[in-house]
Amino acid sequence: MSKGISTAHSVVEPTSGTRWLAGSLVVLYALITIIPLVWIVLTGIKSPTDSISYPPKILFEPSLQGYCNLFSTRSRQTAEYIAALPPATSKCDEVSRAESMVIAGTSNYIPRFINSLIIAFGSTFLSVGFGVMAAYAFSRFKVPLKDDLLFFILSTRMMPPIAVAIPIYLMYRELGLSDTRSGMILLYTAVNISLAVWLLKGFIDEIPREYEEAAMVDGYTRLQAFRKVVLPQATTGIVATAIFCLIFAWNEYAFAVLLTSGEAQTAPPFIPIIIGEGGQDWPAVAAGTTLFLVPILVFTVLLRKHLLRGITFGAVRK
Repeated sequence: MSKGISTAHSVVEPTSGTRWLAGSLVVLYALITIIPLVWIVLTGIKSPTDSISYPPKILFEPSLQGYCNLFSTRSRQTAEYIAALPPATSKCDEVSRAESMVIAGTSNYIPRFINSLIIAFGSTFLSVGFGVMAAYAFSRFKVPLKDDLLFFILSTRMMPPIAVAIPIYLMYRELGLSDTRSGMILLYTAVNISLAVWLLKGFIDEIPREYEEAAMVDGYTRLQAFRKVVLPQATTGIVATAIFCLIFAWNEYAFAVLLTSGEAQTAPPFIPIIIGEGGQDWPAVAAGTTLFLVPILVFTVLLRKHLLRGITFGAVRK
């Protein structure tokens, strides 16, 4: 062996076998997690018969029936009545008439979807807004009983939501907040704010105090230093926190079922009760689920760089 040539492996650089094993595990995990999503998307473009066939059909003729049933309500009519109608004006109208049915009106999916957007993004905005201010106060000021207060804030996430569902239902009924968007936004904000405070405090702790002190020496007030110095550097943490809060509010089911039934009902409790002729309309359910995944997917993909940086922020200290 020649002198000066080391065959020792670096403790940082993985071997080719390790890289191959890690890559294989990542690919396997990705396949396992994406199969249910692919199946939901495919079910949305199946006919009702193909969606419940056994064994399940992999190859099938695509159909828009699920999406048509999702966005409309239909009624069965006689062949004579359908023959007397003017020509179909849309693809969904053609699909309905082929099954001896006509479109009677629009469904409630779009209003429920809009409710989800308003409630989820509204509560996320308030949770992150209040959370960043509380986290900054805990990080920078001498708050009496700080550790006890932080533990109390965290303890609100320890119990399952269903444990307090009945008291909240009774309270909302007395206050007139049942089945209102403002009531759901307030509730989701209260649930998410503890998560926001704990996550954001860790991010703000990593920002050196000297930056703010230098800004205040230059004439900035505490509020100006917070707005122009701290917030820009905490952007990654704010984005990561916003994504986690949004995912909870977007997917929440228990409170939505208990506290809403009409005007403020969100998409999660509405999608499972989509009923077709003869039972559950699985293509419409799958179509609604597919569309419901789009906003949160787009939001996360657009902010993925901030999310990855936010999750690993502070992991390596210089």
